[in-house]
Amino acid sequence: MRRPSPLPQPPVASRGTAEKAAPTRTQRPIEESAATRAPAARRRDEPAPDENPTAPVIPLASPTPLRDAKPTPDSTTADAGTDAAQVGFREVWSAAHARRKALRAEIRRFTVRQRRRRAVWFGAAASVLLLALGTLGAAYSPLFGVEKITVVGAQELVAGDVSAALSGQLGTPLPLVDESAIKAELVAFPLIETYALEARPPHELVVRIVERTPIGLIETRAGYTLVDAAGVALSTTATPSAGTPVLTITGGVDSDAFAAAGQVMRSLPDAIRAQVTGVTASTPDDVTLELGGTNTQVVWGSAEDSAKKALALNKIMAARPPADVFSYDVSSPDAVVVR
Repeated sequence: MRRPSPLPQPPVASRGTAEKAAPTRTQRPIEESAATRAPAARRRDEPAPDENPTAPVIPLASPTPLRDAKPTPDSTTADAGTDAAQVGFREVWSAAHARRKALRAEIRRFTVRQRRRRAVWFGAAASVLLLALGTLGAAYSPLFGVEKITVVGAQELVAGDVSAALSGQLGTPLPLVDESAIKAELVAFPLIETYALEARPPHELVVRIVERTPIGLIETRAGYTLVDAAGVALSTTATPSAGTPVLTITGGVDSDAFAAAGQVMRSLPDAIRAQVTGVTASTPDDVTLELGGTNTQVVWGSAEDSAKKALALNKIMAARPPADVFSYDVSSPDAVVVR
């Protein structure tokens, strides 16, 4: 069986011929159907037509020169060099200066709120600083000099004597009062236990003192010395003062027995302390008090729980007066023994 030969293709015409020979929209389906129905019998030895025919070359016309031709690179370089030669240093500097000025104006416009806030803070800080400097200047000036010294808390001491001893501070500005000089003057008063200074502008200096509390008399070679709970000698007399208890302490004022006796005397209420005429102690655990008039003894024991013991003694003395009692034993405050 012979294979059918391919159909011959029409030759490619030129562009003008192809446009004329191009079938219309109504003719193309008829020609295609006719080509489809055409017999495909062709002998094998016939040469096949060229599938890709070469289109005829149509020569182009010579290019027409453009009217507005661009300048050559040589002419552009020459013009730029001429313009650069005409721009001087002054023009460049003026342009840069104008640019910097405009930039500063923009910065100031966008930072006006920040600069205003900063100015307010600087103004407030300057005002506070000026106020502080003015206050310090006035405080250290003679406007705040000491003109009056007031002594508060003097009972046994004479307040006028203390004020006279501190008269060297008169005229000194209050912030410049010499505390060392005041301390040196107050040391001469043994009854002063502690003191505090208080400035009352514009011209008053207040000296608050706490006097020592005497607890009794210690017999010495010079006589009877009045001492406080710390063993500080307050005064010395040849004979014992009336109403002041006499202390009989083993080991003297530097012993533990004396420290315990002093703590016991300071814990007593004023009503009971006024009745005490003697205190004896050989150890810190056997402090004994003697009540005058009735010679009633109070066995205190150690200085522990002195406040509780003083409260128990006050209650039992109210219930059973010393005139009917030989001794009160409060060494155990929860179980007071009365004899």
